[in-house]
Formats: sequence, structure tokens, C-alpha cells
Amino acid sequence: MASDKVVQLTDSSFESEVNQSSVPVLVDFWASWCAPCKAIAPVIDQLADAFDGKAKICKLNVDENPATPGQFGVRGIPTMILFKDGQVVDQVVGAVPKNQLEGMITKAIG
Repeated sequence: MASDKVVQLTDSSFESEVNQSSVPVLVDFWASWCAPCKAIAPVIDQLADAFDGKAKICKLNVDENPATPGQFGVRGIPTMILFKDGQVVDQVVGAVPKNQLEGMITKAIG
């Protein structure tokens, strides 16, 4: 079941949701046709619940929002980019284990 804590981003909402966020933001760049994206979706939902209030977990559909992935050089999906104070602080490509993403977020929270 999808978490209601995952924020669905668009090219137009990226600035306010990510760059102006007071907490670290993990953005999952994905597409509906991408099998690994679907495989990692439950992990993204779990992270959103686990880090609620401490970090923001977002998803951005690369087919519907082509500008933002291009801005960050996203070539393969799923790509998870971690932002803090509007800056990229970490990035992973592919369906990585949950503990790897947890570690990234925990480190950014400090």
C-alpha cells in the first residue's frame, strides 16, 4: 500500500518542495514502465513512514516531468537523489537495499 507521506513532485513543484525544504529530501526519479522502479516503490513508502517529520520522501515521474531529471543528469532509473538545503548530497542508481537508503538519509539528518 502506498504511503500518503510520499510527496508526488512535478517540474513546477520541485523548487518549493525540495530546494526550500527545511529537512533533507530524498527524490525517487521513476517511470511507470520501469520494473526496478516498481520493485523499490514499497521501500520508498516505508522510508516515508519511518522518516516522517525528519526527512521528506518524494517521487518524480520522469516521463511526465522531463525538465528536472535533465537538470540533475538522471540517465538511468530508478535514481534516488538526496538533497539538503537545496544541494545534492548523495545519489544512487538502481533498486538498492533499504538499509543503504536509510543510511544516506540518516547521515543527512545528522
